[in-house]
Amino acid sequence: MLLMASSSFGIPTMAKNHPDSAWVAISSQFVHREWVGCSLWDLIQPSFMFMVGVAGAYSYARRALAGDGFFKMLGHALIRAVVLVLLAVLLTSNHKNATEWIFTNVLAQIGLGYLFLFLLWKCGWEVQVATVILILVSYWLWFLIEPLPSALPPDGLSGFFAHWNIHTNAAARFDQWFLNLFPRDKLFESNAGGYQTLNFIPSLATMTLGLITGRFLHRSEDLKQTFARLIVAGIVFLLLGALAGFLACPIVKRIWTPSWVLFSGGWVLLLLAAFYWLVEIAGQRKLVFPLVVVGMNSIFIYVMHSLCAGWIRETLVTHLGKEAFSGYYGPLLEKSAVLLVLWMLCWWLYRQRVFLKI
Repeated sequence: MLLMASSSFGIPTMAKNHPDSAWVAISSQFVHREWVGCSLWDLIQPSFMFMVGVAGAYSYARRALAGDGFFKMLGHALIRAVVLVLLAVLLTSNHKNATEWIFTNVLAQIGLGYLFLFLLWKCGWEVQVATVILILVSYWLWFLIEPLPSALPPDGLSGFFAHWNIHTNAAARFDQWFLNLFPRDKLFESNAGGYQTLNFIPSLATMTLGLITGRFLHRSEDLKQTFARLIVAGIVFLLLGALAGFLACPIVKRIWTPSWVLFSGGWVLLLLAAFYWLVEIAGQRKLVFPLVVVGMNSIFIYVMHSLCAGWIRETLVTHLGKEAFSGYYGPLLEKSAVLLVLWMLCWWLYRQRVFLKI
């Protein structure tokens, strides 16, 4: 969430303004890959969705211990799922002339899979693992058997990897039917970035991996052994993802391919292991306090950034003057200032013990 709210810290703009500088070397990590591949920026959404599963394991266990019955928790999960989807539609429709019925926003993706995630919590880890495998294999097979168009994109993927090209894949064809069932000003043809509604199905696999990991963390006692297992699991998933990306299907975040689930899952596990070591083993809780402030109100900062980032920037320019964000480091200062305002709002809520929950 902190990375998302930073708007890339203005680094892509710095690279564009100074093409012969070191900014160019790092700018590729602060934008999404156009199709195949992975950058730091691509890992934001899988990290968020993975942690939804981790947090779910703790939350469900706490509520069950407090005496909440299955149907009460099921009802809450259903309400949360609906609210997340509608909130995503609201954010997508911001500044539009009509409701934009699109479900590729991360909140919508979480909401569409959330009820299934809750139902999986009641199952053993064997069923959860089997579900992940079933999702990945069946989703891969569906794309593979979908007929290819008569004319392939000239700069697209070739061979059987062509089944995962932008705008011509199985999930894209589903959206061309499904999204046109909703009222809209003009016929839906394609998503500009290639994102699809049915991404929530393989994304559910990502959340389920988080659920499995959360249950493991909740029950583990040996800190060093837990850290070692997270490292090993991360490396294994990275290798599996890379192998699947070479043999089975390309690693594409925008359509959440099965190889992407494995590859991004490996990176998220390694990131989790790093923070686990820093906090639980090294005891450096003060270092991660800025992240805790944001994490405790992740929905709040996401919504505020989506709705108010532009207004915050304009207000800062009004009161500080354009000169404050001009010069060589102008884009960096501008985005960092907006991020600081959003963080301070989260910090104030944290101090008041106010946490936005759904």
